[in-house]
Amino acid sequence: MASGFSLKDQLFNGEKVTFLAGLFAAVEPGFDAERFHREVMAELPQLELKQRISLIAQVLDRHLPQSFDQLSTVLLAALPAPLDPAKSDDDFGDFIFAPLGELVGLRGLDTAPKASLDLLAELTKRFSMEWAVRPFLTRWTDLTLRRMETWAEDDNYHLRRLVSEGTRPRLPWGQSVPLRLDQPLPLLDRLYQDPTRYVIRSVANHLNDITKKDPDLVMQRLQQWRAQDLRDPAEFDWLTGHTLRGLVKQGHSGAMEMLGYDPAAPVTAHLQLAALPVRIGQALEFECQLNGPAGTPVLVDYRLHFQRPGGRLSTKVFKLKQTRLTGGNTELRKRHPLKADASTFTLLPGRHRLDLLVNGIERGSLTFDLLDRST
Repeated sequence: MASGFSLKDQLFNGEKVTFLAGLFAAVEPGFDAERFHREVMAELPQLELKQRISLIAQVLDRHLPQSFDQLSTVLLAALPAPLDPAKSDDDFGDFIFAPLGELVGLRGLDTAPKASLDLLAELTKRFSMEWAVRPFLTRWTDLTLRRMETWAEDDNYHLRRLVSEGTRPRLPWGQSVPLRLDQPLPLLDRLYQDPTRYVIRSVANHLNDITKKDPDLVMQRLQQWRAQDLRDPAEFDWLTGHTLRGLVKQGHSGAMEMLGYDPAAPVTAHLQLAALPVRIGQALEFECQLNGPAGTPVLVDYRLHFQRPGGRLSTKVFKLKQTRLTGGNTELRKRHPLKADASTFTLLPGRHRLDLLVNGIERGSLTFDLLDRST
């Protein structure tokens, strides 16, 4: 991410607020677009992203009709055309519509849950309502799950995705929901066969969430789906790989085996640094030679142990290669950038460790000193 970039400012800014105000002014004669814009922008700059969503919803609440029926009419009339239904991926929509979902919750959660869910179904065709639907899963669990059964069969893939994404156990930025881990699985039983990658990715992310608490539940479901043989094998392999990515990083033997990699494969490895010294702001360069029977499938990762303040270590696993051994030496090389100005992780000089993982098993390890860029 470029230095100085602000996601919240890109998604919620004066221009976006003007756009939203114009939509309502065009259909509601009493809507004061200038005043709405002024009230939002008076507070918006100092708020974080989710706070900006809440602010815009609260200001809209003051400017739109108080009757829920009238509010529904205005909301539906103000909406632009739905997202292109012919697309099948990477069409999340415009974040400026997220406050509309929160507004629906403010007005209808307690008094009009059915009508509110109808509105969310329309809104999600413009921007995913995965956060807005979660209060309804909490307050009206059975009602919302029944509605999701219908959404799972809808022609619009944004609605189908909402079923999986809205019920995720660990949805980023989303409030928790009081669902058992296995409760949404009958819905996923329908969605894993979906023709759109957008939906399938959500199913895989949902299952990956579950692996954090109950890996066996996910492994059993994947085995059940594989036995049904209802998906194109290549697509099912993609779903399986994306689902199990967290377990693979942990070296989970069952996940490795499901993906076709034998943790007990007779593979040896020699790991060495390709360049010294290693400095912050440059790169860690290493190479390895793998030996084993020709044709052996191998999934090769590497694990770095970073120095943290107070002498602690922080560990992260990175992908290296998925291949088959050629017989003799199979040579792999990697150049891992060590950014000095990364926005999410600050590198510290000191003793670091590099591990080589083959099919989830550590096959080689070495330590190195990471030097400050000025040393």
